[in-house]
Amino acid sequence: MSQRIAMAAPAAGGQVAYAVTGSGPPLVYVSGWLGHLERGWALPAERAFYEALADGRKLIRYDKPGTGLSPAREGAGEYTLEDELDALRAVVAAAGVERFDLMGISLGAPVAAAWAALEPGSVRRLVLYGGWARGADIASPEIRGHVLGLVRQHWGLGSDLLTDVFAPDADAVTRAAFARYQREAADADTAHAMLGLAYRIDVLDLLPRIGAPTLVVHRLRDRAAPVEQGRRLAGGIAHARFEAVAGRSHLPYIGDTRPVTSLIRQFLGLPGRHRGAGPTLTARQREVAALIAAGSTNREIGERLGITERSAEAHVERIRARMGFRSRAQIAAWWAAN
Repeated sequence: MSQRIAMAAPAAGGQVAYAVTGSGPPLVYVSGWLGHLERGWALPAERAFYEALADGRKLIRYDKPGTGLSPAREGAGEYTLEDELDALRAVVAAAGVERFDLMGISLGAPVAAAWAALEPGSVRRLVLYGGWARGADIASPEIRGHVLGLVRQHWGLGSDLLTDVFAPDADAVTRAAFARYQREAADADTAHAMLGLAYRIDVLDLLPRIGAPTLVVHRLRDRAAPVEQGRRLAGGIAHARFEAVAGRSHLPYIGDTRPVTSLIRQFLGLPGRHRGAGPTLTARQREVAALIAAGSTNREIGERLGITERSAEAHVERIRARMGFRSRAQIAAWWAAN
């Protein structure tokens, strides 16, 4: 699969980047606190998760204002739920979808729940993963203050800490790649603002207004949002179905993802199983990818491999086409994550 990236214009100003993958009825995806459409697509585990969702659906994802490919809005103050809803509203309008399935993970879960309550006519089915209804309940005031302070004052250490919390089951290479990915997705001030909203958000009063069929999925030992928060979220929505799955990683694409994707696909009316793994590279293309990750130019790649610069350029373009990448940076990120 490949993704097509475009821009939407929120009413509050600025631009929001969004990506479309797959074909079929639309599934709009609200990410957690930080995201990066290109870097996420280059992480094998995250890409595989999106491809599982996009098999039989037109998956629409986006980078929140100030994160990933979405530029920061000039003069923006404290980040709010209304900012989240404004970005989501702009994306669905730009993508031309009026009625869709809606999925939110982590911070995206209460955002998606708020949208389903306030815009009931637009949501066919609602999926919430690893979420909560009231951010103040997911950690003590002392822990919240410590994490917020670390993110603002030392974003490198903060991203490492959050990687340990979000992805304890990831291997060392994936953890290092995700920590870098978070730092590339946002600067320290933006990360602090996003995390601040995660701790402040409160949609408890909106939950009874949700009428769409709802599936709430939560890992039993989630280290970022205790499973009780998922149960509380489901308990506030009439007839919501709650499913607890084994695992402790907060990120849905880390650990055993099959139970998660199978539950979601079946709820959306799709077969639990989906098409196989993503594309692979030839041995020569992997050599080229390694040299790109090392910072080599096409000329230097040609010299190292004993081929012409034009041949090296052709290999780079074939890698981009095969993997659905737009830049050399994505190739380098993919190589590092592997």
